[in-house]
Amino acid sequence: MMTKISPFFLMLLLFFVIDDSEACTRVVYQGPENTVITARSMDWKTDIPANLWLFPRGMQRSGEVGTSSIAWKSRYGSVITSSWDIASSDGINEKGLVGNLLWLVESSYPEFEKDKDKPGLSVSLWLQYVLDNFATVAEAVAALRKEEFAVVSSTIPGTDTFTTVHLSVSDQSGDNAIFEYLNGRLVIHHDRSYVAMTNSPIFEEQLAINSYWKSIPGTIMLPGTNRAADRFVRAQYYINAIPKTADPKVAIPSVFSVIRNCSVPFGISSPTEPNISSTRWRTVADQKNMVYYFDNVLNPSVVWVDLKKLDFGEKAKVKKLNLVTENHSGDSSAKFLAAAPFKFAGLD
Repeated sequence: MMTKISPFFLMLLLFFVIDDSEACTRVVYQGPENTVITARSMDWKTDIPANLWLFPRGMQRSGEVGTSSIAWKSRYGSVITSSWDIASSDGINEKGLVGNLLWLVESSYPEFEKDKDKPGLSVSLWLQYVLDNFATVAEAVAALRKEEFAVVSSTIPGTDTFTTVHLSVSDQSGDNAIFEYLNGRLVIHHDRSYVAMTNSPIFEEQLAINSYWKSIPGTIMLPGTNRAADRFVRAQYYINAIPKTADPKVAIPSVFSVIRNCSVPFGISSPTEPNISSTRWRTVADQKNMVYYFDNVLNPSVVWVDLKKLDFGEKAKVKKLNLVTENHSGDSSAKFLAAAPFKFAGLD
C-alpha cells in the first residue's frame, strides 16, 4: 500500500533529496505490436570503465562470498555491460529479460557472516544471477521473493565506497519489477506500470512524487534539475509523451531522446553539491528485436549488438567487446573476441 505523503513533504523531496555518487535513471517504453524498449543512464563522479561481454548458457557460477556461496549453472546466455570488469551492472539475456543496477543509498542488506551456514550472493552478481536464471519478470519475482540467499555487499575494490544498489527488471511483455533491500529485508514492487525509476529516494516515495506531479500537466511545467526526484518525473512524463510506434527507426531514437533528457551533462560538478555526477554511458535495449545499444559519452558513435547474430550455446566461448581502449561504432556483433571471463567482486 502506498504511503500518503503531504504536498509540502513532496516538495521537500523534490528540492532537497540528495543524490549519491551514482545518479542513474531507468525508463521502459511500451509501444504497439509488443514493442518494449528499456533505457538507462549510468552516472558516476569519476570514470567508470565499461565493456560488453557475451556470456553463453551453461556457465558455472559462484556467489563469491566464501564457502557458503550459492552456486548455479546459467540457463540463458546474456550480453552485459560490466563496471570495472568486476560486476554486471546492466544487460539483456537471450529471452529478452533486461536488468539494470542503480545506486540506492538507502539500501541496507541482510546480515551475513562469511563461511557460515547462511547462503549468500555477492551484490556484483545480483543482476547476473537474474539474467542467468529467468526468462520473465514474473519468474524472477517468484524466485527472489523466497529469499533463499542473502545478497551480500561490500566496498568497491580500491575505494572506501560501500556498494548500495537496487535492481530493476523488465521483459518482452512490458512487465516491470524493482527490488530493494531496506532494513535488511527485500521489498519488491511488481507492476507493468512501473516504467520509470531513479537512484533515490526509495521507490515507494518515487511513486508518491509521481502522484503529485500527475496533477500538473507536463506541457506546463516539469522539474528540470539534475536531482533524482526531478529526473524521475521527467522520465515518467516523456516516456509516455513520445510517439507510440512499432517502427524501431522512430521508437529507438525517441527512447534515446528521453534517456538523454534525463542525463547529467558531461563535466558538470558543483562545489556545493559534490554528489551530482556526470552521465558516463547509456544503454537502450530493444527487447522485441533483440538489439542492445551502448552509448558512451566519450565516443561520438553509438555501438549496438544484435543478439540474433550471437552464439549463446553451451559450447560457445565467453567473448568481450573492448570499449575501454578501443573505439567501435554501429553494429559490432561480429567484433566480440574470445576472452577469459572477468572475476566478479566478492568477499576476500
